[in-house]
Amino acid sequence: MNVSSKTSEAAGAKQEQPMKHHCEHHTECMKMIQALLDGEANEEEKEHFRLNMDKCMPCIQTFQLEKCIKDALHSKVERRPCPEKLVAAIKAQLNY
Repeated sequence: MNVSSKTSEAAGAKQEQPMKHHCEHHTECMKMIQALLDGEANEEEKEHFRLNMDKCMPCIQTFQLEKCIKDALHSKVERRPCPEKLVAAIKAQLNY
């Protein structure tokens, strides 16, 4: 058996699923995407997303859009420390 026939057999054994154009789990996927982008997803959720992301066009597009928005905001927003007087005033109102 030559190399090309081994390659074609391996390709035939690995049946790829067609790309979905409708997400039947949209609400759950949106929560997962937000958790991933916010760094709140656990390892199991990250792995599940990695394995399934390339099969659902709406999830791919949503992830890319949300990531672009988040990255753009991060690059435009200047981070400055909160003044201590403001922290003290907020804590006082919360009865801290």
